[in-house]
Amino acid sequence: MDTNTPKPVDILLVEDNPGDARLTREALKDSKIRNNLWVVEDGVEAIDFVRRSGKYAQAPRPDLILLDLNLPRKSGREVLAEIKADDDLKSIPVVVLTISKADEDICRAYQLHANCYVTKPLDFNQFLTITKSIEDFWLTIVRLPPKTAC
Repeated sequence: MDTNTPKPVDILLVEDNPGDARLTREALKDSKIRNNLWVVEDGVEAIDFVRRSGKYAQAPRPDLILLDLNLPRKSGREVLAEIKADDDLKSIPVVVLTISKADEDICRAYQLHANCYVTKPLDFNQFLTITKSIEDFWLTIVRLPPKTAC
């Protein structure tokens, strides 16, 4: 095995809209950085995934989480609060990627220690541009924390 080849980045997308999940997958497919995109559709599954419990016992620790706020069963706000309150998980960068432009949602996300807040555009091409920008910044420019908790 080539030890010079970087390991793929594990990205957890928490998104209940199949269309947005598909667009994100497409945008990341031709990424400059190898990545594995894992998708869960609600907040309960997101917490199970990051805690590696239940059917996600073998899941990798995500290097980056893309989190929608409006989710079934457990909101993105609740997921964000749980992740950032957990010493083993709080070092995982969380990008809130949501349709909401509401100041209260933006403020609350940052109060809960979101690493950034991005509003999803409705236009297909703009959505791809935003996703590529997230990829360029978080996977190319930023140094992500190691898989082990910081």
